[in-house]
Amino acid sequence: MFFTTFTLVSCSQKKKEVPNYLESYSKEYLENPRQANLKWFTDAKYGMFIHYGLYAQLEKGEWVQLRDTIPVAEYAKLKETFTAADFNADFITDLALKAGMKYITITSKHHDGFCLFKTGQTDFNSINSPCGRDLIGELVEACNNKGLGIFLYYSYAADWKHPYFYSREAGWQNARPAYKEPQAEYKFQKDEDFKIYVDYVHAQVKELLTQYPTIAGIWFDPIMGLYHRPDLFPVEETYALIRELSPHALISFKQGANGDEDFSAPERNAGAKVGSEFEVAQTVFEKNKNKPKEICNTLQNHAWGYNKQDDGKHKTAEQLLQIVKDTWAQDANLLMNVGPLPDGGFPEEDIKTLTEAGEILKSQGLVH
Repeated sequence: MFFTTFTLVSCSQKKKEVPNYLESYSKEYLENPRQANLKWFTDAKYGMFIHYGLYAQLEKGEWVQLRDTIPVAEYAKLKETFTAADFNADFITDLALKAGMKYITITSKHHDGFCLFKTGQTDFNSINSPCGRDLIGELVEACNNKGLGIFLYYSYAADWKHPYFYSREAGWQNARPAYKEPQAEYKFQKDEDFKIYVDYVHAQVKELLTQYPTIAGIWFDPIMGLYHRPDLFPVEETYALIRELSPHALISFKQGANGDEDFSAPERNAGAKVGSEFEVAQTVFEKNKNKPKEICNTLQNHAWGYNKQDDGKHKTAEQLLQIVKDTWAQDANLLMNVGPLPDGGFPEEDIKTLTEAGEILKSQGLVH
């Protein structure tokens, strides 16, 4: 009798742990949480990507610090004017639902190192700014309430702020902006120093998975930073940490870092290859080529973070519908990006496009 009661209580507790977006997969979840999540993911087909951070204030895309070689200290001052006054998680999630999307992926930390979440590892974050808010926490809560999945993008293989990320001279031209003057903030001198950065990443990944345990997974980037120095990244350890902390979380790292990813996430084309000159890239591409795929694209001409030069030139509903159909024809999910304005609001043309396309997709029975 004791065993029966204990079993019922245990099952009841497990059921309570099933994230809202996986309710329809509860039976599979109790048997294998990760496989249930992967089944949901392949069924989901359509998600919203959001690139938002300090760079939005400069209105020149998410790589502006590197491309304009903005000094570390100067770029860091953008934190003091970051308000995210119009970042509204309820509006964003409602728009995703209107568009027929089933999940959202948002930048928790991009290459500039600025964090949109509560973290004890650095004061370079949204809470420690005029914004004063945990934007990731707000969006996670809204997704939970509305049955949407949410992935957290995390820039693992690039960080232009952290003192101990590796240098340009150590392997990759985009590891740091091409500053003419040495930056006092940069301390990396030898490969062993990189472990300080890895420890920082692992501490933040642990924060993300413990503070927001319902997230669908972690979406790592940029893969070229790893392909140039794969010896520096303990990917197996990183993935093991994620799977220890979350029984259901999925992992992606673009085309793949070691072949143990749950799905590949190329840009704009399912067969897109990058880093083919590197042996590691060739190996993981073969390992991942038959796994589920997610193609990311952007409503702007090219940039992912907001670029004012693209105003009035964003993709129309007709163009988006064609991308949706082309992507699904490749048996891949589509992750369509919006670059919020400096204040965190969405461009009106993107709202219009997503809403109109969503109405058509629903009328055709392609999304629900």
